[in-house]
Amino acid sequence: MIDPGTFGVSGTDHAWGWAEISGNAVRDLAALCKQETLPWDEWGRMSAAYEGKTGPEYDQLIDAVADTCAKDDPPALMHLFAHQDLAVPPHMLG
Repeated sequence: MIDPGTFGVSGTDHAWGWAEISGNAVRDLAALCKQETLPWDEWGRMSAAYEGKTGPEYDQLIDAVADTCAKDDPPALMHLFAHQDLAVPPHMLG
């Protein structure tokens, strides 16, 4: 088992642990769907996750993100990326 406390961004207080892992999973999904983001970009429920305000339903969504990203199935990626908590909002697109 991994220690989520070993994952994070040096010099920050909030970007550590499960929230950082889940945020990176969402950014990975965006990248696989050809949407470039910056490492500090947050959208959907990422901010709530960093604040510890998400629950089991968000954890299940992130599990689905991790599972889908691990497969070579572009249609499944795009379908999942359409979820309101995962899609990059239009104001963040260049």
